[in-house]
Amino acid sequence: MAASTKRPRQFIGMHFFNPVHMMKLIEIIKGKETSDATVKETEAVSARMGKETVLVNESPGFVTSRMNALIGNEAFRMLGEGIASARDIDKALKLGLNHPMGPFEMVDLVGLDTRLSTLKYLEKTLGRSTRRRR
Repeated sequence: MAASTKRPRQFIGMHFFNPVHMMKLIEIIKGKETSDATVKETEAVSARMGKETVLVNESPGFVTSRMNALIGNEAFRMLGEGIASARDIDKALKLGLNHPMGPFEMVDLVGLDTRLSTLKYLEKTLGRSTRRRR
């Protein structure tokens, strides 16, 4: 996408989280040619919005979507294997790992269709690393 703008040094991504007014993080996505000045300006804009940022080099799923895919997949496997209920898996991640919500609460918020679309995209771009190996 950056190359098609003819200004790749000024091209950058901002990954917001839902609900935007409550979530504090923005993943700033730096392309191969994104300038340091563009990164600094994006960080400043984010700060003016009251957001915290992390800088991520362009990659499929960035940091959060890739991690969420793994956690969500494992939670569904554990539920399917009868290891624990969805309620208890959510509670374990919230109280034991200090997650603000569990993986089932998260998928209720974002939707199964969104989660499936993310998983299909990650599998297409990264291979089967996001799925269980047999």
